[in-house]
Amino acid sequence: MLNSYTHNTLKYDPERCNGCKMCWAVCPHAVFELRNRKARLVRRQACMECGACERNCPTRAITVDSGVGCASLMIYAALTGKKEAACACS
Repeated sequence: MLNSYTHNTLKYDPERCNGCKMCWAVCPHAVFELRNRKARLVRRQACMECGACERNCPTRAITVDSGVGCASLMIYAALTGKKEAACACS
């Protein structure tokens, strides 16, 4: 499962969030949830770094090096032999 790999490039600045809900709507792994009309980063370890949240954030509250996470996860799985680590974007 993705949560066995916790390092990723996702960064979120809640001060810049305007509550548009786009990150929540486009994230395929429910990394964000909505509380008090703002996004909250609640499952960082589930981020596969697809970049959808960053591309859809009108206030640039989110940054991520899209594409890096899946490659890193596959390399990590190969080096450690952890078969539960799997890239969800294929």
